[in-house]
Amino acid sequence: MSKILTTQLTGLLQRIQQTEEESIEETARLLAQAAIGQGTIYFAAFGEMEAVAINAELGEGKFAKFARYTENVELLPADRVIIFTRHATDEQALNLAQQLHAEFIPFAAVASEVAGDDNPLSDLAYTYISLKVRGGILPHPAKLGERIVFPHLIAALYIYEAIKMEFDEMLVDDDEEDDELMDSHPSPFA
Repeated sequence: MSKILTTQLTGLLQRIQQTEEESIEETARLLAQAAIGQGTIYFAAFGEMEAVAINAELGEGKFAKFARYTENVELLPADRVIIFTRHATDEQALNLAQQLHAEFIPFAAVASEVAGDDNPLSDLAYTYISLKVRGGILPHPAKLGERIVFPHLIAALYIYEAIKMEFDEMLVDDDEEDDELMDSHPSPFA
């Protein structure tokens, strides 16, 4: 059974990579705007997706300019938010998305459903990434017609890591440009 699980997870991650690559890059660019400027990047994670925020905060490679979103946060125009939720219909996620949209705070959203007219979260978000999880990925071993293993969190962590790689590369490129600018215009006080 573990070989089937591995095959299904590999297929899921490949589908995300093939169909969401551009959205991942756009999301990294959106978040980098805050990191390069004076903004903060807030992670708003709901349900089990809180593990993504924990990883961003406490993992081996921390996310630059990271902060957890709470209702007490006063967002500034330079700030960016990324929402992680299992489903685009999550009431808390949608309420936050509507608030951010009304306040003109650019934000990204990650949820299971594909972007479309019947996905209000994708309509509100500046960038949107689908987890590509429609349900359980394996048949139940004893109950005919039922499915098991719902890899929402695995897909979200994969997307997080893909965003972080792009994001970190953008920050390094920006630092190199700053260094080149300083080299071409040395300080008269040196």
